[in-house]
Amino acid sequence: MASSASRSLPEVRQLLDELLEVEFSFRDTSAPAAAIAKLPGVRQARLINWIQRIASTHVELGYQVACKGVDAQALMEPDIFEAWIFHSMDCYDAEGLRPALLAIEQYRQFAGQQQARARGALLQDHEGVLSHFLQGLSGRPLKLAPSDRIYTDTETLFLPPLLSLLPTPEQNFQHYKVTCALLWAQIRFGSFRPLLQLSSPEPELLQLYHAMEMLRLEACLQRALPGLFRALEQIRQTLDEPPLPAEWQRLLPQLSAADTRAEDVIALSLQQRGLITPYTPYSHQVSLELDAVQDCMNARIEKEKARLRVSLNTLLEELQRTSPTEQESERRFSKQQREDPATPEGLNIQILLDDMPAPLPDQVQALQRSILLDLGDIPDDYLQPAGPGEYDPALLQDQTRDADDVWRGSYHEEGAHLYDEWDFQRRHYRKQWCAVREREVTPRHDDFTERTLEKYHGLIKHLRKTFEAMRHENRLLKRQPEGDDVDIDALVEALSDAHLGFEMTDRLLTRMQRNERNIAVIFMVDMSGSTKGWINDAERESLLLLCEALESLGDRYAIYGFSGMTRKRCELFHIKHFEEPYNELVQARISGIEPQDYTRMGFAIRHLSKILQTTDARTRILITLSDGKPDDYDSYRGQYGIEDTRRALIEARRAGIHPYCITIDEEARDYLPHLYGPAAYSVVDDVRTLPVKVSDIYRRLTT
Repeated sequence: MASSASRSLPEVRQLLDELLEVEFSFRDTSAPAAAIAKLPGVRQARLINWIQRIASTHVELGYQVACKGVDAQALMEPDIFEAWIFHSMDCYDAEGLRPALLAIEQYRQFAGQQQARARGALLQDHEGVLSHFLQGLSGRPLKLAPSDRIYTDTETLFLPPLLSLLPTPEQNFQHYKVTCALLWAQIRFGSFRPLLQLSSPEPELLQLYHAMEMLRLEACLQRALPGLFRALEQIRQTLDEPPLPAEWQRLLPQLSAADTRAEDVIALSLQQRGLITPYTPYSHQVSLELDAVQDCMNARIEKEKARLRVSLNTLLEELQRTSPTEQESERRFSKQQREDPATPEGLNIQILLDDMPAPLPDQVQALQRSILLDLGDIPDDYLQPAGPGEYDPALLQDQTRDADDVWRGSYHEEGAHLYDEWDFQRRHYRKQWCAVREREVTPRHDDFTERTLEKYHGLIKHLRKTFEAMRHENRLLKRQPEGDDVDIDALVEALSDAHLGFEMTDRLLTRMQRNERNIAVIFMVDMSGSTKGWINDAERESLLLLCEALESLGDRYAIYGFSGMTRKRCELFHIKHFEEPYNELVQARISGIEPQDYTRMGFAIRHLSKILQTTDARTRILITLSDGKPDDYDSYRGQYGIEDTRRALIEARRAGIHPYCITIDEEARDYLPHLYGPAAYSVVDDVRTLPVKVSDIYRRLTT
């Protein structure tokens, strides 16, 4: 609790000199100390606390907060001031010192942005709902991404992280929906097709076309999504948007007609160029990024042509197998076109095989729809089945990175799971700090499994019998209205109540109930370099014995290894998924477990807790097999690593997960009670007994 008494100027200056390492940096703390010394006690203590916390990240950040903090406190509520400090620290983590200093410098802008956030809508909060909304619209699947500009490249809708033009969060969420609908309409109603046929269109023409095309798309929305169009009209009224200029009013009937296409709009733009001023409404600031559209469409058009032709060839081969009397060479694909005012192209196009509707699988129909969005037609050469080896296989499937390739060259986080990490000195998370990837353990088909099963033959037999008995254990239920025996305790209490004049309860019996197990457990195995040798052998033997025993018990279980080399290379090694059967492949993966790097634990607990949370089970357990305390090549060693691991375990417990640790570290009693609590860990003194102990601990833990 902060003291209500203010520190004197000499006391404040001495404290700042210590926190900001003035002895080594030669910073002048006289001005900030004088300002801070004038603050009331509680506000002064609060500001000094924040200076101390941000200085633990970088002393220059602490100095700048000392200089700006008094003015910032006067401008911001305490929660906004806290958000400003955290934002500055997050900038430092993500981008370095200079952006963090800029974030501190721009505290007035930050305060204004926070006020806007209070009434605005955040993309990250509504991304799930907006994605479902887009899935309900026809056309190709679309992704969402944050951007300073509002546009689409025909595969992704780029939206501002925050919309706050309107007075309430609900209205600003509707603004997001309307904006998504307008961007979707650009794709669905062919806005980009005529532009790509022009050779280097002039900026003036593009601006005019874009303004006219948005009016056409509004009319399309009014017909296709009348509810969204009404929301757009409400947004206009709220923003007090001026009416459409008279020169545009006379063009509106032509642009709004149901049979007007994008090609008609480009012709009208050429006709009106230089005669009319472009008009952009306040209600939607959608921009036209033609280069991004062209790059995206060119890559997709080539890929989808190849995929359609290969798919048609595959269809022919399947039909040939099911109807061998038909001659494949005689079969021919064609298309049938019928006028259809309900479609954006004004046509309904169907692929035929021998003049009959082709039995296209769902994914090929989706491919056909995507091609129609880009081209407005299915060209005849798309209907020629591809010959063997005609296309590079890389063109036929989405590329995925090899798990090892991502670590080569410069560090990057593409395709990784990003997790926060707790900084105990800041008392704040480092946002998206750890780049986590799942990898496969390379199976090793040797005699390890056979040797282990032979070595522990008698123990395995005993464990199976013990675990089988656990499966059929009964539980005594007391104070039951029906049962097999009298509950003596309940009877004594009931007789006492009757003697005192109260009514006797009818819950006087006991009965046995079959104990239905509903348990999911993940074993988190330390694969750090320190497990080399006997420890690695003992871990692998323990896992084999556990698997053999658990198969007779019926509990759902998964096994992952973990290791790390700095926050940029955090790895989880898949050994067995929940739904994966225990078989020779799993045994080979257990045999293939090898020591890797360091023992960074927080990311592994967070990732595996996330997996457990998606598992339908009454009891969820996370058991760690380790040989030492949290450690890594960087600042993770020492108290930092212990506190982050402890925080990850607290997060797991809050999610309803029961963590437990089994370790062979002789010094573990010094830190495991702080991490797991006094009753949630076991120390195995002799590594050679680990295989026996692990199964016994699991039995006691789940009984």
